[in-house]
Amino acid sequence: MALELKSTVIKAGGEFPVDYTCNGRNISPPLNVSGIPAAAKSLVLIFDDPDAAKEPAGRGKTFDHWVVYNIPAIDQAIAEGSVPAGARLGQNGAGSDKYIGPCPPTFRHTYYFRLLALDNTLDLVDRPTKDQVLEASTSHVIEETQLVAYYEQPASTSG
Repeated sequence: MALELKSTVIKAGGEFPVDYTCNGRNISPPLNVSGIPAAAKSLVLIFDDPDAAKEPAGRGKTFDHWVVYNIPAIDQAIAEGSVPAGARLGQNGAGSDKYIGPCPPTFRHTYYFRLLALDNTLDLVDRPTKDQVLEASTSHVIEETQLVAYYEQPASTSG
């Protein structure tokens, strides 16, 4: 069985639910992780928005919404608004260790949840950046998968 990342509220390739964005409750959606490789020792979950680099204020950089590492390597349901027990948090694009929901300023963005199964656990400084997590993971990725969804700001109803 292959590594899988699914959600009960996000359809792969579908629209991101408003409830988990800046226009809703702005909490992480529920996620289901399965098909963990037998050799995996930990998981990394990264939620980012490469389209942010195309925004005028994006300064050519992907925006990191959520960085979670050293997730226990077991099939599990991650409840909305939570972090798996034992996992560590990295810095998001705003420098905090919290989930930040989609909030694209001008056009429809593509959002990626990427799940990496590693053959080790990561020994990193407190609150590492996504780049630090990925660099430490480079030679340890056994398998990876992703869940992709789209979001744009709702049309204004004022007139």
